[in-house]
Amino acid sequence: MPSSALHVARTGLEAQDTRMRVIANNLANVGTTGFKRDRANFATLAYQDARVAGQQSSTESAYATGLNLGTGVQLQGTSRIDTQGSLQTTSNALDLALDGDGYFQVNLPGGQAAFTRAGNFTRSAEGQLVTSQGYAVQPPITVPAGATAITVAPDGTVSATVDGSGKPTQLGQITIASFTNPAGLQAIGDNFLKETGASGAPQVGPPGEAGRGNIKQGMLEASNVNVVEELVDMIECQRAYEINSKMVSAVDEMLKNANQTL
Repeated sequence: MPSSALHVARTGLEAQDTRMRVIANNLANVGTTGFKRDRANFATLAYQDARVAGQQSSTESAYATGLNLGTGVQLQGTSRIDTQGSLQTTSNALDLALDGDGYFQVNLPGGQAAFTRAGNFTRSAEGQLVTSQGYAVQPPITVPAGATAITVAPDGTVSATVDGSGKPTQLGQITIASFTNPAGLQAIGDNFLKETGASGAPQVGPPGEAGRGNIKQGMLEASNVNVVEELVDMIECQRAYEINSKMVSAVDEMLKNANQTL
């Protein structure tokens, strides 16, 4: 029926509009440190079964095929693609990148724990290692005033030369959180993710152990967005939107024609 076709085309328009929004967000964050691209996933809406395969067509026979009419498409969810971004050298001692799985831990206001791949850290007025927003890295690392030659080993051990002594002093160790299902983490903005029931509890330990990545000092992880791939997806999405728009126009023309004939 034409009215049903209008509904199906409308769901297609909404689906492609949502997909375009996901693609736009990926492209907008192509230069965001540690950003992971998203993908929109769709599923069919419920089918209307006018006739079921195997149903009796007569007393002696059954239908070999059914008559199932789809009602459109719906957004199933978005998936974060957690592939490794390229590592870019910055030569800043407090820029850290994770080469492998895992997340840096951050303490948000109110004591809420957050997780991030963006390791562009700095020092607070008290010398504590913090994010650019001023949130403390966990476990806390404090660099004394006047400390020089700050080094972060691949296993997260932080050392610095204090009071002009030639021997480095260990200041602490940065630990990394990993999750059974990292795709279940919820993005909350500012490059932060938070734990959910789907992600499981964080499993915290030293970098390089139990599948966790190593820390690379003086480097930052770039976004894993591939601009060419996103542009191809954008063109495909645009064409699909145009086709659904033409379907609306075609059905409208059929309804107009039917009204004039009747």
